Amino acid sequence: MRKVTGLPHCSEERKAQLQELCDSLGIQINQYELLNLALTHTSFAHETAHYPHNEHNERLEFLGDSVLSLIVSTYMYKHFPHFDEGRMTKLRAQVVCETSLYQCAKRIGLGKYLRMGNGEIASGGYKRPSILADAFEAVLGAYYLDQGFAAAQEYLLGLLEEEINAVCNGLVMMGDYKSMLQERLQHRAQYEIAYEMLSFEGPEHNRTFTSGVFVNGVEYGTGRGHTKKESEQQAAREALERLKREEFS
Repeated sequence: MRKVTGLPHCSEERKAQLQELCDSLGIQINQYELLNLALTHTSFAHETAHYPHNEHNERLEFLGDSVLSLIVSTYMYKHFPHFDEGRMTKLRAQVVCETSLYQCAKRIGLGKYLRMGNGEIASGGYKRPSILADAFEAVLGAYYLDQGFAAAQEYLLGLLEEEINAVCNGLVMMGDYKSMLQERLQHRAQYEIAYEMLSFEGPEHNRTFTSGVFVNGVEYGTGRGHTKKESEQQAAREALERLKREEFS
């Protein structure tokens, strides 16, 4: 791939940190500046003196989103030839959603390498699902620019192939679990789904919430997260797993 020019300088200390990340992922990169940009949040660009305010990861996130979609779409097309367009669209959305990418970013410890402004750091930005999911896409975009599509494909499938197969084979569900739970219960004559925050802990800027989901007044699942929305999604996921077990018991 052609070298990307005009990128902000990357110190030797920072390069060592980024090499640590590459080693953990089993990848190599020629332009550390690209990877560094992918891990630079807008808050860092806006709060750091003498740093260009437009040099952050949003453009790489945009690119990475397209690369991600193409890789997953290509994989589904080749490995699941009996799926029609509608089914592939629905399943792809489960794989490439924020919840899925956030979990993947957490698994590879991406938050440790993010550059953020003091405000985001204080509010727990390193753990925020949207920030981590966006950074994951930006890193993919940077790797694609540096190493090409084939390398980006190998890297991504190394992280997500098992999950893609599991989703496509109906073994697990990823994504908007609340909507999936609603859809799963539609065949029942009467049902009512309610979510309730059960507890929270930690300081205001870094709280962990626990929520429960109730079906016709019966608790079907609980979940934890750094936002109420995330805890509800995890509760819905647990409820889906319980319903699946009941169907096969």
